[in-house]
Amino acid sequence: MSPEIVSILVLVVIFVIATILPVNMGVLAFAAAVLVGGLVSGMTADDLFAVFPGDLFIVLVGVTYLFGIAQVNGTVDWLVHLAVRGVGGHLAAIPWIMFCVAAILTAVGAASPAGVAIVAPIALGFAAQYGISPMLMGLLVVHGAQAGGFSTISIYGAIVNGLVARAGLPQGEITLFLGSLVFNLVLAVIVFVLFGGLALLRRERAQVSTPGPADSSEPNAEEQEAREEGEAAEDRGFTWQMGLTVAGILVVVAVAAGFGFDVGLVAITVAGVLALFMPNLQREAVGRVSWSVVLLICGVLTYVGVLEEIGTIDYVGEAITQVGAPALAALLICYVGGIVSAFASSTGMLAAIIPLAVPFLQEGAVGAIGVVTAVAISTTVVDASPLSTNGALVLANAKNVDRDVLFRHLLAYGAVVAVVAPPLAWFVFVVLGIGS
Repeated sequence: MSPEIVSILVLVVIFVIATILPVNMGVLAFAAAVLVGGLVSGMTADDLFAVFPGDLFIVLVGVTYLFGIAQVNGTVDWLVHLAVRGVGGHLAAIPWIMFCVAAILTAVGAASPAGVAIVAPIALGFAAQYGISPMLMGLLVVHGAQAGGFSTISIYGAIVNGLVARAGLPQGEITLFLGSLVFNLVLAVIVFVLFGGLALLRRERAQVSTPGPADSSEPNAEEQEAREEGEAAEDRGFTWQMGLTVAGILVVVAVAAGFGFDVGLVAITVAGVLALFMPNLQREAVGRVSWSVVLLICGVLTYVGVLEEIGTIDYVGEAITQVGAPALAALLICYVGGIVSAFASSTGMLAAIIPLAVPFLQEGAVGAIGVVTAVAISTTVVDASPLSTNGALVLANAKNVDRDVLFRHLLAYGAVVAVVAPPLAWFVFVVLGIGS
């Protein structure tokens, strides 16, 4: 049996075991990386360390540590209350504000994970205090980031448009941008309906001084804790620590979104500076980092790195290109992009998956603009999966929830999208040829 087949079977076994037993999937994935990479494929220890996702580790730790400081010193509560005042207490408007902010950040050049890393902690802090589903809030942040992700000055847009230009294929920048925007907006509307958005429309306006669900039922322990945290922040007022923390968050936004620096490195640097001014808060702030999530995500992505290193991804891609019908090959590439990107870097997958379509697109049998748009959407729309960077950030920043349950819900949502979105995108942009 070839190493590629073995690696795929092991991946399936990892998912099955982690579903049945309460074992951190990251631990299993690290073990699988050693066994498959070292014993089956002959990778050295240096090779295995090279595929460890150090950039994502820094993003997860840096951002959650920074916002751990912000939560401990009351800044998150203050920002949440400010958001409520801004919309006059209309809770249903807040998820859409977060959607728009994330979309704007990515449209002007921030990487999608950077946009989510900036918006998700505030959005999910708000969700915890006001009884909004973290699925609703987190998914709207992710889809917002993806909605703006293919502007001509964005990272995703630059990657795809650059690959298309180098291949000599017809350009479709506007179709790509608007196609992703509308596709993610439609998904966001569906998410809003499915995960409690309609109930938010029927709720009374939130009172800033008494955060929490608007109904008259007795709050549970988690809701009560969130309300007490919010009231405590109000009692303290706006402190110099909050002002310094807000300034730090703005620095992260400006440097990461405006100048393209890695959001994880910027966040952990800013957090380190804040730690010097607030040393007494650091033990609790470090405790707010979701280390189990960090272990899970980094373990799985290390194994995905092994798959890439031993050629499993290329193996699957080459098998697809052997299909004779170009339209069917386009559909299969959409599926590969969606499924693999659900637990890997969408940025890396875009660079890897688009070239697979170039040979038959150059033949002109199917519309190049439609295929590129469908593949790009399929590859990025699944990023709410907790095994992808954006979904991992949502999971790491969720408050007052059972993260194991939320992980399964995000994983199920990502699986549904990975199955449904590729054929929809393919039908709209390849079969119907909209925008081509």
